[in-house]
Amino acid sequence: MSFQAPRGMRDFYPEDMAFRNRLFDVWAATARSHGFAQYDAPVVEHLDLLTRKSGEEIVEQIYAFQDKSGRMLALRPEVTPSLVRLVAARRNQLVMPAKWFTIAQCFRYERMSKGRKREHFQWNLDILGSDGITADLEVLATAVDALRSLGLSHKDVNLHVGSRNLVAEMLHSTGVPEDRQLSVLMVLDKRGKVSDDALVEMLIKAGMSAELSSRIMRLFEVDDLDGAAGHVPPDSPAIRQLRELFALAERADVGPFLRFDIAVVRGLAYYTGIVFEAFDTARQFRAILGGGRYDRLFESLGEPPLPAVGFGFGDVVIQEVLVQNELTGAVAPDVDVCVGVFDAANWPEALPIAAALRRTGLRVDLAMDAVGPRNLFRYADRRGAVKVVFLAPDELQTGCAVIRDMADRSQTTVPMDQVASVLAPHIRNAKT
Repeated sequence: MSFQAPRGMRDFYPEDMAFRNRLFDVWAATARSHGFAQYDAPVVEHLDLLTRKSGEEIVEQIYAFQDKSGRMLALRPEVTPSLVRLVAARRNQLVMPAKWFTIAQCFRYERMSKGRKREHFQWNLDILGSDGITADLEVLATAVDALRSLGLSHKDVNLHVGSRNLVAEMLHSTGVPEDRQLSVLMVLDKRGKVSDDALVEMLIKAGMSAELSSRIMRLFEVDDLDGAAGHVPPDSPAIRQLRELFALAERADVGPFLRFDIAVVRGLAYYTGIVFEAFDTARQFRAILGGGRYDRLFESLGEPPLPAVGFGFGDVVIQEVLVQNELTGAVAPDVDVCVGVFDAANWPEALPIAAALRRTGLRVDLAMDAVGPRNLFRYADRRGAVKVVFLAPDELQTGCAVIRDMADRSQTTVPMDQVASVLAPHIRNAKT
């Protein structure tokens, strides 16, 4: 029997959960601060919904199976198809634009690499029903606020922003037929992951001539909006939209995080406009998050059109980035107070004290096996307790308990019925 987690999966020990909870708290608090409401969906999804979105080839990349009733199901590889299903089921009842978020565990059966596992948690955040550029800005601003809450600045992480519409205009001006642009985009999405020579070979295999492939590659040497504007008509809607986005970003105090990047195209077919990916500034890691506008996804799944924009932000890469920047933070103690006794016969007197402390909202651990001063204090120290309340023979005779401060080792004797009222305000003040 193996005591390792299944390949590509993770165990979360208490110290790992401390980081995960902190990350989830930041994600949820940031989303709520921007007016997003939380939803969730089953971790098991209909297989046909996933294949309708991503094609039959997705089956080879996921955990798909047949249940005992013959239904074809899968562990969800992403949440967006489930989001479409939920919205479609109650579309007429929803207030639009709908601003939703979820923190979901997702699974993919694929080759693992640095920053990629076969399961991960992902923060998905979407605005549905708004086609204005302010919706694109709002999801970007929410991502930036989360990064800031984790201790990262624009010196650590940048959001690289591109436009599928701009790339389409540039490809058209270069001579790429409209019906071949998606296959070209799928190749260009691999830029940075394979060599440029390999990209040229892939473009030729996709039906581009060698000369056209070289022209396409030269397009992606553009490094600013002015340079991109030189490859499209003067009245380019895509250029106008990008300029508006960057201007609004400055007003929203997220401008320092944004970088124009023509190479961000997002390979999935359903993206339609502004697209973005976040990377550490040293580009040591995979993308931290990615997303964009996907106005045609609902229509592609047989639903009436619905404009939408959003992102997915995984937990694996961001942890690597935070470790690199020494921002994972100290593990917060699980316990505020340990309650113990010097003699096991005195446990009945300790139980009401623990109950009273818990009613005040404190996290209280009964040190059940740590009887005696030496064992009790060692145990409390290992648990990270701020205070220890203990019953010792001399104090018990006067109806009192002793409160010990674990930082300076000072002790105070307090009547047993006053321990909670004395201790709770002190610990709350220390936390704030």
